[in-house]
Amino acid sequence: MKRKYRQLAAVLMFLVCLSGCAMSPKKETQKVREASTQAVMEEGVIPGGMPVGIYMETDGVMVLGTDQITGADGKQYQPAENLVRPGDYIVAWNDEKIENKKELFQKLSDLDEDQVALTLRRGQQELTVAVKPVETKPDEYKLGIWVRDNVQGLGTITFMTRDGAFGALGHGIHDMDTSALLSIRQGTLYKTSIHSIQKGQNGIPGSMEGMIVYSHYNRLGTIDKNTEAGIYGTIESAEKLFLQQEMVPVAERGEIQKGKAVIRCYVNGEVENYDILVTDIDDSGQEINKGLVIEITDQRLLDATGGIIQGMSGSPILQNGKLIGAVTHVFVQDSAKGYGIFIENMLSNLSA
Repeated sequence: MKRKYRQLAAVLMFLVCLSGCAMSPKKETQKVREASTQAVMEEGVIPGGMPVGIYMETDGVMVLGTDQITGADGKQYQPAENLVRPGDYIVAWNDEKIENKKELFQKLSDLDEDQVALTLRRGQQELTVAVKPVETKPDEYKLGIWVRDNVQGLGTITFMTRDGAFGALGHGIHDMDTSALLSIRQGTLYKTSIHSIQKGQNGIPGSMEGMIVYSHYNRLGTIDKNTEAGIYGTIESAEKLFLQQEMVPVAERGEIQKGKAVIRCYVNGEVENYDILVTDIDDSGQEINKGLVIEITDQRLLDATGGIIQGMSGSPILQNGKLIGAVTHVFVQDSAKGYGIFIENMLSNLSA
């Protein structure tokens, strides 16, 4: 008899493993990536500053946590407790591949066993656990697991190379509940329209608020990687995003100086340059996306946004006509100040 299942799922709106059996392919890939990064450094990139809609699907079904459920007999059960952990990815059901929540729920609806084997990816390892679904109503069963399989929101494009590769955000997209960097299977960039800006205040970060229409017409490109240094992929419709496609040089880390610079960001319906100061440079590499400390000095931007706001992550930072990095974080207690990432760190994440 088929058994039905009600979703135990939460939907997130964020304001957003390859292993080898030999060492030589990894070394070769690293050499190719380094050569590719150097080529882009020499040729330059097209700076961004435009907001985009982001939609990404997780690589497997992400576990947010477990829950206690009431069985049809009135007793309390926790069938997945101590078996699955927040941040795990469910990748198979009785050895059959699972890619999304829909497939997971269908498997449970078609359940004809008292116990199922869930294959989990935990970090770089895979393991299998046995879970006994609990009957909560006649023919309705639950696993007691909260899950997620996609994330969506707004961000800012940092750059595009001549061949259409892009980098954005300057920081990774982490799960709101587990704080883990999301492992993604695929993603898509879309055009977005910003309809309002909530100004930041000391202690309260501001934000851009917009709308994304998930249609083929609004599709801009694909997202292939989500890393601690940003998201990366390929722009398919550059003419829909970049009104001007002029290359700018890329600065090496040693060229960056404290002092005047500008950021490119979308405010008041267009992308403009706004004055900032680079107040500190951290070459220690302790935090990949906090190498620069910046301060907004342009009164136009302060009047419009109150400083750095959510959605502005990825805004290009230029100094002396060269791209030096991107905005990544705001100081919560002083919204005029924040962090930026070195552009070298972003370019090194472009696919080889």
